[in-house]
Amino acid sequence: MWNLVMSIIPLSLAYTAPLLIIALGGLYSERSGVVNIGLEGMMGIGAFAAALFTVSMQGTLGGATIWLALVVATLAGVALSFFHAFASVSLNADQVISGTAVNMFSAALTVYLARWITGSANVQIKRFFIKTDVPFLSKIPIIGPLLFGNAYITTYLVLAIIVLSWFLLYRTRFGLRLRACGENPHSADSMGINVKNMRYTGVLISGALAGLGGGIVIMTYAKEFSQLTYNGLGFLALAALIFGKWKPWGILGSSLFFGTAMTVANMSIIVPALKNVPNIFLNTFPYVITLVALVLFSSSSAGPKASGEPYDVSKR
Repeated sequence: MWNLVMSIIPLSLAYTAPLLIIALGGLYSERSGVVNIGLEGMMGIGAFAAALFTVSMQGTLGGATIWLALVVATLAGVALSFFHAFASVSLNADQVISGTAVNMFSAALTVYLARWITGSANVQIKRFFIKTDVPFLSKIPIIGPLLFGNAYITTYLVLAIIVLSWFLLYRTRFGLRLRACGENPHSADSMGINVKNMRYTGVLISGALAGLGGGIVIMTYAKEFSQLTYNGLGFLALAALIFGKWKPWGILGSSLFFGTAMTVANMSIIVPALKNVPNIFLNTFPYVITLVALVLFSSSSAGPKASGEPYDVSKR
């Protein structure tokens, strides 16, 4: 039993990291007042960009390739999120429809480009992050092997980003202004805050983090880009955002919960008690858990008051 726990926790952290960073991206967008259901598409284009960059440059840049791939994935997410920001903020388009269009466009574009550039819809990479033990910390009794042993370094990068995000959102003038634009944009405007600029910033940060999440997926446990990359992780991140009540630490907890559910489903083949369970139940387990959690707890979750509402200065 202990060996099973030792296997599940590090793997659940690996699944949680991209889910957490994508959900955190959604937090920035919605805190600024823009609903972003395009996280799935931004994650996907980040994953594709990271895979293509790695395949193209792995013989040239050496070990720096995997880190630069994450940078490229982040920039790809920013580029795609600009279209959502332009439609939602500048054109006052329906934000749900705009996000849906982003998802559809990303899925079609990336698969087409993969086939055109590489000749295959699957882009496999040979350089990726390897699980390692964190020096000194992995030697701590009990906790060390669970939290700091056999883990990806990207997991700790994501944890550092969430701490930074908490500080940025709740301890800086920028965070106060961003949250004000999502709660009462007209009052924020009356105080001299440029609501449209803040919303653009929130959506672009959202795209950056979602793209980074896609890059982490490819450069850690997936190791290839394919149509299966679009497996609903972006929508699961939205569920984690709602379940976490639009707060960084709440999102951390909900992401760990959903990440563990995904891990249990994927590790079922090595758990004797689950070997005879039909695959359909195991494959849908994380999403059923998500639905149950949202049904039970979403009624007590209240997002930013102005989230999803286009800002009209004439109504101030």
